[in-house]
Amino acid sequence: MLVREFVAQNNTVQIKHVIQTLSQEFALSQHPHSRKGGLIGLAACSIALGKDSGLYLKELIEPVLTCFNDADSRLRYYACEALYNIVKVARGAVLPHFNVLFDGLSKLAADPDPNVKSGSELLDRLLKDIVTESNKFDLVGFIPLLRERIYSNNQYARQFIISWILVLESVPDINLLDYLPEILDGLFQILGDNGKEIRKMCEVVLGEFLKEIKKNPSSVKFAEMANILVIHCQTTDDLIQLTAMCWMREFIQLAGRVMLPYSSGILTAVLPCLAYDDRKKSIKEVANVCNQSLMKLVTPEDDEPDEPKPVVQRQAEPNPEDSLAKQQGTASGGPDGSCDSSFSSSISVFTPASTDRAPVTLHLDGIVQVLNCHLSDMAIGMMTRIAVLKWLYHLYIKTPRKMFRHTDSLFPILLQTLSDESDEVILKDLEVLAEIASSPAGQTDDAGPLDGPDLRVSHSELQVPTPGRTNLLNTSGTKGLECSPSTPTMNSYFYKFMINLLKRFSSERKLLEVRGAFIIRQLCLLLNAENIFHSMADILLREEDLKFASTMVHTLNTILLTSTELFQLRNQLKDLKTLESQNLFCCLYRSWCHNPVTTVSLCFLTQNYRHAYDLIQKFGDLEVTVDFLTEVDKLVQLIECPIFTYLRLQLLDVKNNPYLIKALYGLLMLLPQSSAFQLLSHRLQCVPNPELLQTEDSPQAAPKSQKADSPSIDYAELLQHFEKVQKKHLEVRHQRSGRGDHLDRRVVL
Repeated sequence: MLVREFVAQNNTVQIKHVIQTLSQEFALSQHPHSRKGGLIGLAACSIALGKDSGLYLKELIEPVLTCFNDADSRLRYYACEALYNIVKVARGAVLPHFNVLFDGLSKLAADPDPNVKSGSELLDRLLKDIVTESNKFDLVGFIPLLRERIYSNNQYARQFIISWILVLESVPDINLLDYLPEILDGLFQILGDNGKEIRKMCEVVLGEFLKEIKKNPSSVKFAEMANILVIHCQTTDDLIQLTAMCWMREFIQLAGRVMLPYSSGILTAVLPCLAYDDRKKSIKEVANVCNQSLMKLVTPEDDEPDEPKPVVQRQAEPNPEDSLAKQQGTASGGPDGSCDSSFSSSISVFTPASTDRAPVTLHLDGIVQVLNCHLSDMAIGMMTRIAVLKWLYHLYIKTPRKMFRHTDSLFPILLQTLSDESDEVILKDLEVLAEIASSPAGQTDDAGPLDGPDLRVSHSELQVPTPGRTNLLNTSGTKGLECSPSTPTMNSYFYKFMINLLKRFSSERKLLEVRGAFIIRQLCLLLNAENIFHSMADILLREEDLKFASTMVHTLNTILLTSTELFQLRNQLKDLKTLESQNLFCCLYRSWCHNPVTTVSLCFLTQNYRHAYDLIQKFGDLEVTVDFLTEVDKLVQLIECPIFTYLRLQLLDVKNNPYLIKALYGLLMLLPQSSAFQLLSHRLQCVPNPELLQTEDSPQAAPKSQKADSPSIDYAELLQHFEKVQKKHLEVRHQRSGRGDHLDRRVVL
């Protein structure tokens, strides 16, 4: 009654005095009963004030909120009841005090007393109704408090927060989407709550936000939320990871190139998921879509020009390529900072790029670092390694100039990947290496060291030959320098690739034995087969490890004679009609001399039968070992294969191929009584008119088998080279035998 009288008299002084008395002397009293009476009195005072209670809300609310912290649960309940009555009377007038009310309610939501929780829920529903009805809610002032409270670990507090976000999201006049970056991280953390109900509520909230993002992508701050998604895409919680990955998929598809500055972080999160098994099939499938969508965003426009434009032009005509030089200096601290997954401990790793006016620039430093890290990790799954190699190939295709800056750092790990257990990984790896070796962007004066300073052959020894130095056939002192191939499709990295590949074969013999032929055959499909054989032969000519040189030559020869990929090259060598084919034969021959039997097989392939016969005559001076006889045996078997069908048919023309028959008889005489001996003997018995095998030394027209149309090949010099190489092999074997580390495998005939 007293308060109503004061209201009627408009006596604000007395009204404030009454409220202050109820607050200070009762509600904030040390005695529990006084506090209870004070709370009831404040509620009654508010009811008496009616619509004028809004003028005194601060004085009415503060003492009640203080009682929310009372140790006595009954007093906390009375405080809820009092505040309920105050808010019910004031309605929309309480909105300026919303933050303090929300703060108090968030604490009561976790109250252990069920009566207090029940009272707080009634007050909570009332406050939600008021906010829903009003169009004066201060969202800007509320967001900082929401951002703070959203990180609560209490399940009831989390449930309270989620319920409020749902309410605010449902109000048409409140655009919570603008402030989503402030609360998204907290929402994902709540998604990992142990309570199923809370997780379900959080899923609903995130689903509603995602629907709104799809409806209004133009108003979404994608860049500010990219890092949050990157972090939660790497969590161990399946639900959080799947949800974050789904969001990432939508972001990439909706925002497009806006996401490019965050590519390194996205790849750090996505790539490991590609190796998941069926237990995480859903995450793997979404991650694969993210990976493919992100890859499509990289275009040739992301490659930089040969010469950066002046700063003035960049300001006048903004372009992602032109701004690279400017932004690259801060790349380490920008969106593409690092591939280390430890960056996920903090949200503010990246500085969100402005997408309004500034062009989106692709920074390859961070991307390449991430790809390098994943490829170097031998524990990473096969599908992830394949995805990494696909990325590298894609980047070399789309942005070759920028990628070749990183080739020196990538090259060692790409070579190491050739030892991978998966054929599919090796195939993708070879595609990348082949692109590096053939891209026009890699044509430089000096591509720099690719595998350390200890290369057997320096880059200067493998330079592209100049016109006028290509005729190597009549030069007795021919060296590998002149044998290096040159075609427009090969760049300066090609020769270094060949050097390093052979070096790896040398240091890892198991790789050569198990995968050597597979690797070389695939390279012949991806690159120019003639260039590969030409350059490898040239490099092997200088090889100091003669045993490896012999093994490598044997491998190359087997590939040359048996692989379908080398059909065209075999046809080119079969006739030696062109200067290029004669150059190739000479280059191969000099290296093939490391292995006597392969040298003979090369002569058979090129139909140099007289020279093959001359070589076999020299075999009498060689050390005949089990390995040597085994290779002769294999050559006999090879002669019976379809590759040498033309050779067997030439046996019918005894008159024009006497040295072919002599060479085959020479091989027969080398063999002990074995299955190969019987096979070759039966073949020679089929030769017609044996008496015609006798030849006179009188001058006559050179038969077809003597390559009368190739007088430029100096066969005498080639034969001297063969003797020289075999002498070196013999000396090395004797040295090993003297040291006791060589098993003498000579055969006593």
